[in-house]
Amino acid sequence: MASVGPWRSRATHPTPLEAHALDNLRFIRETMERATAFTAISGWGLLAVGLTALGAAALAFRARPERWLPIWLAEAVVSFAIASLATLRKAHTARMPLVSMPARRFVLSFSPPMAVGALLTLALYRAGQFQAIPGMWLLLYGTAIVTGGAFSIRVVPVMGLCFMLLGGVTLFLPSAWAGLTLAGGFGGLHIVFGFLIVRRYGG
Repeated sequence: MASVGPWRSRATHPTPLEAHALDNLRFIRETMERATAFTAISGWGLLAVGLTALGAAALAFRARPERWLPIWLAEAVVSFAIASLATLRKAHTARMPLVSMPARRFVLSFSPPMAVGALLTLALYRAGQFQAIPGMWLLLYGTAIVTGGAFSIRVVPVMGLCFMLLGGVTLFLPSAWAGLTLAGGFGGLHIVFGFLIVRRYGG
């Protein structure tokens, strides 16, 4: 009976070698998690977002700023809901954790440019500078995609660069072109890259 105590002590408290091995395993697991790309971006979701954006563009075509701005803001809410649900579905189907390090980094990198875009939209609206809003939207949305896409599949930051290029051009185009560039960006680019993701990355 006297030998039970020491045996329990050795079983309960790992040796320094065991503790070192556990630390190494934890480090390897965290390193692999950081190296894994956030692959839950849904191509089907982007296709749906692109189609709804084309619908918004049709509704807002040749409308005054007081009318097209609420239409596109409503489209932004709808698009966010579609993209979120599609991402959740793809992650669930592929059994991907949405609280992984790549997912958190994607969200943290994607969010600041979007928050800046919301604040600038309010500031430009109050100043009556409606003509600057479409280019700013495309530029900052593209920035968000590029920064967030650094932790995702390769095609995502490429899409963001296309949005940034289109947004930069839109800033210097006549205001009459805004509806077409918004349709080409939020509609056309989403559809093109959504199709690529469906074909190459399993939906």
